Amino acid sequence: MRNQSNTLYFIGAMGAGKTTIGRCVASRLHLPFKDSDHEIETLTGASIPLIFELEGEAGFRKREQEMIEALTQEQPLVLATGGGAVLAEGNRQYLRERGFVIYLRASLNQLLERTRHRKNRPLLQTDNPREKLQQILTAREPLYLATADWVLDTEHQPVKNLLQTIIQHLEALDDGWL
Repeated sequence: MRNQSNTLYFIGAMGAGKTTIGRCVASRLHLPFKDSDHEIETLTGASIPLIFELEGEAGFRKREQEMIEALTQEQPLVLATGGGAVLAEGNRQYLRERGFVIYLRASLNQLLERTRHRKNRPLLQTDNPREKLQQILTAREPLYLATADWVLDTEHQPVKNLLQTIIQHLEALDDGWL
């Protein structure tokens, strides 16, 4: 079994709740919390949309991979990754090898509802965000599933219920998680 004790990674599409739920889990478990997108913004002094504008998606993904490599070496940690972090094989490998990975899954409609008023989602700044998000989900779903140790459906569930479900799942693991 991999070295997973006290290192938890959240993956999933934008709007799935990785940051919100990750913060709650970290607080409950008294573990440090980090969000890879926020860490990139802090390091660069630039917003994610600005990085996309200046460097394109490829430039952002390079920065993201460097950040994921560094953050997954920190233990203990609860980490919320960006929605596209699973696109790089290196990221998927770091996540699988260095912690317990939870894929937070939500429907297209739920994700659209959660992201519709946010301007910090550069990939959704298009004439048809529904179509773009569907394309993203279609491409990334197999990667999320291949990377995750556990899939949790967040659809229409309050954060406190999701937190309780996660804690119960971690307690039930047989490798000394809690």
